[in-house]
Amino acid sequence: MLSQWNFNNSYLQLPKIFFSKTKPNQFPNLELILKNQKLIDKLSLDRNKFNKFIVTSIADDKQDFYSQAYAGHQFGHFTILGDGRATLLGEHLNKKSERFDIQLKGSGKTPYSRNGDGKGTLKSMLREYIVSEAMHNLNIKTTRSLAVLKTGERIMRNGFEEGGILVRVAESHIRVGTFQLAALSKERKNIEELLDYSIKRLHPEIYEHKDRHLEFYKKIVENQINLMIEWQRVGFIHGVMNTDNMALSGETIDYGPCAFLDEYNPNKVFSSIDQKGRYAFNNQPKIALWNLARFAETILHLIHKDQTLAIKIIEDLLKSFEKKYYELWLKMMKNKLQINNHNEKDEKLIIELLDLMHVFKLDFTNTFIEIDNDQIKKHDFMKNWYSKLKERRKINKKFNKTNDKYNPKIIPRNHIIEKVLNESENGNYDNLYKFIENLNEPYSNEVNSNFQKGPSEDEKIHQTFCGT
Repeated sequence: MLSQWNFNNSYLQLPKIFFSKTKPNQFPNLELILKNQKLIDKLSLDRNKFNKFIVTSIADDKQDFYSQAYAGHQFGHFTILGDGRATLLGEHLNKKSERFDIQLKGSGKTPYSRNGDGKGTLKSMLREYIVSEAMHNLNIKTTRSLAVLKTGERIMRNGFEEGGILVRVAESHIRVGTFQLAALSKERKNIEELLDYSIKRLHPEIYEHKDRHLEFYKKIVENQINLMIEWQRVGFIHGVMNTDNMALSGETIDYGPCAFLDEYNPNKVFSSIDQKGRYAFNNQPKIALWNLARFAETILHLIHKDQTLAIKIIEDLLKSFEKKYYELWLKMMKNKLQINNHNEKDEKLIIELLDLMHVFKLDFTNTFIEIDNDQIKKHDFMKNWYSKLKERRKINKKFNKTNDKYNPKIIPRNHIIEKVLNESENGNYDNLYKFIENLNEPYSNEVNSNFQKGPSEDEKIHQTFCGT
């Protein structure tokens, strides 16, 4: 049965400071709740035998399971961390020799759990499945969810809750925080080994480049610019953009207290632990830049032997981040409004729209749908702005609306997630499955209208929690 996995654990060749061998807890009553058929196929697993196979995999005690160690700035404060509730089954190679980390989240204590039990609630694991797969279908780079299992245990959080495990799939789990841990070591070779490993793992095409370390850093900067643009495009708020939650693969990782905007507010925060709004919606690009600077600090000596010159090279790169981000943001927003070609008043038109959306508390996702469908005129206060948009479109080059993948028709809204998760507590998964099915095609006009509606006043979710 276990031969379905084709593990090749390259990470274990790194110095031992980067991981600890560990085992998931034994859960005799594991029950599969959700599985991802498309991802099963992508991993070259047998979908007909998957149910028993995944349970057996978690229970196997002969594999080289391990948890990764890292450090990180959490809300600006540095601390030593690690996979406190995650265990890697291994690095799986599919039939195309593509490499994937297969990780269990919520499977019990590890050497990095500190005072926690290392377990996850079923609701928080289902939540990550819903949102991460929605992000994938929105064409945003992300870790993936292979399966969710109920552990059969009741674990204490605010009260007793059903325990759950997520089987998470990632291109890699190497983080900025992994390099911050390496930088704490007195062995500089640890940083160089980790960096060369990361290049081979994530961007092997540049490994022979004479300035491969600098070229790799450029790739990471570019990945983060693109990721921030995509988050802003769909109104996604990550909630915990700590350096240990910034993956060098450019994947969105860790869906603890994340949420999507309902009414537009650039300063919106959902996370219960973000008391000062550090990771508010519009702050996310700035925080990505801050995280990139922390990454650069760990590898400066590999960028150039002259530290002063190395700092100048990095500063120039990070300045280019701001310029490139602005250019891509403007292009993205123009695409959302179906305008192209250049006009010097485009930014003013976009800012005016966002100001109106903020003042009148318009729904972020549905406003762009209404603009697409010529329905925004139903709001008297939008008529003047909309007439300016129509006038602006007259100078467009041909716009191919049939390929529009900028304005989703459906997002995983907070209140709907909460509703289907509450139903799942009673063993009713019908609406959960229907919701996920609709999220599979977020740009389709055939999505269920019940999943498109913004929340009523009493349905609004004002805070989200990490689930630990």
